[in-house]
Amino acid sequence: MNASANSVIVMNGVSKAFGPHVVAKDLSISVSKGEIVALLGRTGAGKSTVLNMVMGNLRADSGTVRVAGLDPYGEFKKLRGKMAVSFQQDRLLPWRTAIENVELGLLILNISKAEARKTAKLWLARVNLADAEDKYVHELSGGMRQRVSLARALAVDPELVLLDESFSQLDHVTSKALRADFSKVAREFKKTCLFVTHRIEDAIEMADRVLVLRPGAGLCLEERVAANVREDEAARAALHDRIAAAMGDHGE
Repeated sequence: MNASANSVIVMNGVSKAFGPHVVAKDLSISVSKGEIVALLGRTGAGKSTVLNMVMGNLRADSGTVRVAGLDPYGEFKKLRGKMAVSFQQDRLLPWRTAIENVELGLLILNISKAEARKTAKLWLARVNLADAEDKYVHELSGGMRQRVSLARALAVDPELVLLDESFSQLDHVTSKALRADFSKVAREFKKTCLFVTHRIEDAIEMADRVLVLRPGAGLCLEERVAANVREDEAARAALHDRIAAAMGDHGE
């Protein structure tokens, strides 16, 4: 772990078990400001557990978890507005339009209605949904709904964005386009991002760094993804194979 003053997420010596089932053991990871990090692993490897500890939904059995210098479990309220999450399911409110869904987090943070609407409009445009502001959820495709979800997460200007399998329910073409758009926006606005996925290609396409977890064994591989690797077919294939081997399967 290379934690520093620039780290937004720091997990140090973290262990977590549910009864006899050890999910994380002496796990230490960090995510630096402006970095996009992918967390991979097979089912049961602890990806969701790690994310839930970062979100403050679970307390570590031992070790420390810090987000922006705060304990997310014990100081959850202090992280309000500093952390946003986009889930596998879009979790949009069906009685609200796209723009009303995006502005919701801002209104909860007591931003004025006029400013919230202005910001929501801006972020819908940034995720290429400027023409869908007034559409209700049932009028949006799966990819459009996920774009609204991402716009809602980014609109509050969080220090940290967490993605929980946010692209896995979409078809290949839609997922690829949305991953590219999110990566572009995240880098343009220097957002720190930790995203959970089981798909190796998603990680290679989006991440600056890939972390692989094994069930009960914690972190078993850490790989940096240089920009040129994405363009070099042989280098990309070699990285894919190393990640797949660490996951203990052939990946996707």
